Amino acid sequence: MTTWFTGDEHFTHANIIKYCKRPFASVEEMNAAIIERHNARVKDGDVVYHLGDFVFKNTVKGYAAKLNGSHIFIRGNHDKDRLSGILEITIEKQRIVLCHYAMRVWNASHYGAWQLYGHSHGTLPPIGKQYDVGVDNNNFAPVSFEELREKLKDVPIHNPIKREEK
Repeated sequence: MTTWFTGDEHFTHANIIKYCKRPFASVEEMNAAIIERHNARVKDGDVVYHLGDFVFKNTVKGYAAKLNGSHIFIRGNHDKDRLSGILEITIEKQRIVLCHYAMRVWNASHYGAWQLYGHSHGTLPPIGKQYDVGVDNNNFAPVSFEELREKLKDVPIHNPIKREEK
């Protein structure tokens, strides 16, 4: 079983193509490409965390049924379903804070916890061990825990509360 992270799919949201300069001619082409790229990576039995803005003005169930894996949804600003806004998980002893929005600080950030986010569509630089898992930042496909571990392994820990000794 592989654990995956993604976000900001914006299924059915035609204007997101223009807003984010997505390389698709139509919303149908975008929807099909994101589904195809997701299913090329994710297998049945895998777990996928979606960090907000999954679908625009429609229900999650219709599009989730087209995607491989078991799905856990975090609420984004376009989501209407009752979803969690933040989730803390641990995978292989790695603490991870999941939220649609990037944070300046997060639980255990000064101990090396990761913070995964979306919302910014690849335009917001991370602070410390953060990563934008949104599709615009990841070739319109989910990113795996293993890939994130490799990307974040040499990133310094962000410790905004570190004070000089007196």
